[in-house]
Amino acid sequence: MADVKIRVFKLNTDKPKTTITIPGSVLKVASALFPKLAAEQLEQKGIDVDEIVKLSLNPDVSGTLIEIEEHDKGEKVVISLE
Repeated sequence: MADVKIRVFKLNTDKPKTTITIPGSVLKVASALFPKLAAEQLEQKGIDVDEIVKLSLNPDVSGTLIEIEEHDKGEKVVISLE
């Protein structure tokens, strides 16, 4: 099972200001522990946490899954499986 990496960048930079790693071995449990508000915010951006868990089980899936640029916040969020 792949690890999920969530990186937050300031726009136009290559170095993340925040990196969150969720180990694949605890991903199913960790997704159940997501606060409801966080899950809702992800869903508003079109991100299905359950689908990410399913994808992490597939050994053929890796790399960047989602890139979100929030221009009004000057941020980019990248979610990947590694």
